Amino acid sequence: MKELPQSLFDVYSLALPRGHGFGSAPPIGAWQSNDGLAYAVITHDDGSSIFGVLAVRRRIDQTWVIIFRGDGFSSFEEAFGHIPTLLKEGEPPEPLPPNTAPRPLLHDVCNRKPSDIFKLLSKPSHHVAAWMLNQLYLSLPNPDANWASDCQTDNFHTRLWEAQLLASFREQGLMVSQSHPSPDFLIENRHGAEAWVEAVTANPKDRYNHVNSTPIDPPKDRKERLLGSAAERFAKTLGNKLAKKYHELEHVSGKPFIIALADFHAPSSMTWSREALICYLYGTYPVVMTDAGVQFACAESVENLLGESAFPAGLFADNQRSELSAIIFTNACSIAKFNRVGLSAGALAKGLKYTRIGEFFDRRPNALKGIPFCLDVTSQEYRTLWPQGYEPWCAELEVFHNPYAKYPVKRELLPETTHWFEKNGEIVCSSFYETAILYSKTIIQDESEPTLEIGDFYGDR
Repeated sequence: MKELPQSLFDVYSLALPRGHGFGSAPPIGAWQSNDGLAYAVITHDDGSSIFGVLAVRRRIDQTWVIIFRGDGFSSFEEAFGHIPTLLKEGEPPEPLPPNTAPRPLLHDVCNRKPSDIFKLLSKPSHHVAAWMLNQLYLSLPNPDANWASDCQTDNFHTRLWEAQLLASFREQGLMVSQSHPSPDFLIENRHGAEAWVEAVTANPKDRYNHVNSTPIDPPKDRKERLLGSAAERFAKTLGNKLAKKYHELEHVSGKPFIIALADFHAPSSMTWSREALICYLYGTYPVVMTDAGVQFACAESVENLLGESAFPAGLFADNQRSELSAIIFTNACSIAKFNRVGLSAGALAKGLKYTRIGEFFDRRPNALKGIPFCLDVTSQEYRTLWPQGYEPWCAELEVFHNPYAKYPVKRELLPETTHWFEKNGEIVCSSFYETAILYSKTIIQDESEPTLEIGDFYGDR
């Protein structure tokens, strides 16, 4: 056997029911079998000084299964001595439980025609993202029967978003289960906080090919950008989900209900549509004022979105949607995100250079613009932006709370995200990570190509 690197353990452990959450007994060492079919972890409870062992092996369908979990070992040496036997070096993978169908292989398209974006995963430039997506697919507790086929064909982004949500939840140590067909996830922490989460993507009226599609610039008119078509698309997407009345289901009734939203309504729209969601949810429009020569932003109330439909603005402006507790949103649900997490954690770039360009949130008082950046994803400067030493799944995750929620979401349930909530009559935000990225794009180049500068702003490839 050999030591299991921390970065690889962080991926494999996303298949555990609580992911990275080990409570009072965190891991102090991990080892894997030479054949890659098993790994084991030694845990240590500082309070009781008790050591424990967790052993996990692959099933014949490649999913992970816990084969041993025990504590009561009096020393590290005693616990370590049990590991070689548990790894079962050289033995076949674990069998399927009775009456259990094997999980379909994500790379096996059978007789289906894969989408161009799924085929993109076969390119060397996206091998890290492909591996990461497969690991998260294998980590889902109970994906529906069509998950793999959907991912391979026309619902790629919906399944990508579900995989990213699973990683984000379990990165925070949450118990994640899929005990019912809908909503998608039940998340729980060790202190009794819980919520049901339904994932959805904002899509265009007419489908477009996401592979190398020409990015659409945001509307030049600021009101149109914040209160126009993007906000209307969010309103319709959320309205369609709310019409399904998930909150009335017996297993959901009486518990917080969250919709998790990612944006694909236009090519590269996620790089600029975030503010439109905020405007729609809270029925506000930010205006810039000047006082004593100092510019600052303040919120102006709006009742309707722009356009012929004149959609009502302010989903969270009154108690009419009290059944919806919060919205989870990200501006970084993409293949590029899956690449970056792995590469910043140490995966090999294999002769390619991955550069992320965008703007950091400027935390200085009255700052109205972000701080431009251009960083190599594999550089130490990039890795040290986060305490893990690599880009976390939760880095761009935001939770917008409904002030009128009948069953509010406790902020402690999602501790490593940015929260937007009402305080003293104002909507304020609280961030877990010091680094917050307003928007970005990731460029992939051959290492022999010239180094990018801030002005070289291209779309994801």
